[in-house]
Amino acid sequence: MIRINDNYTKLKASYLFADIARRVTAFVAEHPDKPVIRLGIGDVTEPLPPVCIAALHAATDEMAHRETFRGYGPEQGYAFLREAIAQHDFQALGAPIEPEEVFVSDGSKCDVANIQELFAADLRLAIPDPVYPVYVDTNVMAGRTGANTDGRYPGLIYLDSTAANGYVPAPPAEAADLVYLCFPNNPTGAVATRAQLAAWVAYARQHGAILLFDAAYESFIRTPGIPRSIYEIEGAREVAIEFRSYSKLAGFTGLRCAYTVIPKSLQARDAAGNLHSVHALWNRRHTTKFNGVSYPVQKAAASVYTPEGRAQTRALTDFYLGNARLIREALAGLGFSCIGGDNAPYIWADVRRDSWEFFDLLLQRAQVVCTPGAGFGRCGEGHIRISAFNSRANVETALARLAAALR
Repeated sequence: MIRINDNYTKLKASYLFADIARRVTAFVAEHPDKPVIRLGIGDVTEPLPPVCIAALHAATDEMAHRETFRGYGPEQGYAFLREAIAQHDFQALGAPIEPEEVFVSDGSKCDVANIQELFAADLRLAIPDPVYPVYVDTNVMAGRTGANTDGRYPGLIYLDSTAANGYVPAPPAEAADLVYLCFPNNPTGAVATRAQLAAWVAYARQHGAILLFDAAYESFIRTPGIPRSIYEIEGAREVAIEFRSYSKLAGFTGLRCAYTVIPKSLQARDAAGNLHSVHALWNRRHTTKFNGVSYPVQKAAASVYTPEGRAQTRALTDFYLGNARLIREALAGLGFSCIGGDNAPYIWADVRRDSWEFFDLLLQRAQVVCTPGAGFGRCGEGHIRISAFNSRANVETALARLAAALR
């Protein structure tokens, strides 16, 4: 009988969001008369911006005519989208990124999960705690860790993110090869200052490390001076890969479009010590395993960069941040210490008790779904994450239920 990849047996029994779904499904089956409001998973609820809908319709109409029909497109993405990304998302910030350094994909989760394939199995990894589970689980699958013990995997350098450091970890004393960073952070909503990111770039340059910088939520940054891209930091082109998404910026969670930036100046060594272009390696992987994002979806993504698109996506992210403000104010009024919600669509609350216990309490008493912090790592215990992605009416109803259940 064929053997499985034994590394999969090291994974914890259930993926966080699958476990949440199981508990919610069981509650709904037992209490069909009690409608549940979901403020857990970070899925958007509002319609696509009108400019994106118009672009989708126009591009679909093009597919109906031989003269404008398109089949396979460039795996790396159409030039019109890559050029818009480079110009508006990076060059406008003073970040020297070129269109050829952008790789369009169907989601940041996929790219963040797949990037580790480029690197050796015995790398030293530094990963924040609490953390987006995909960073950890994909490296477990790849065999870079031991078996889970007391909620952590041997072989990883954990970067504790706590109230003491404002949920922004500093570089560790020990050297790492790959470092996962996410700002604005999922799950905590914390943001990193220019000085804090500069310290990470200096660390990477000192140790020959690569920073994997997940900027999926950069469109929610409102505080002046907070960097939107790692490439705003001098020297980052030689040590960083950045991941971005249209999922939260423009509501593309069901449409699927994102991109990864790998500068041509980023290099890594093989076992013999020879230098290789990481850009070239990813291009080889990308073109081997991916057939590209559909033309209509890329046209919709490109519409985001028009004046109408910028105004509409700003209004969309402002709407979710309005929800976040209401949630944070309500939790603070109930006596909970919170961060996030000002530059991110997530609120991270210290609930001073077991996080799964608090999850069940909210579900049972208020029919509100949150995300237990323990699912994001050991440092998440005692916390919950609440998402601002829902309608205003549902958020207001959920907060009224919370107040009644917790007072």
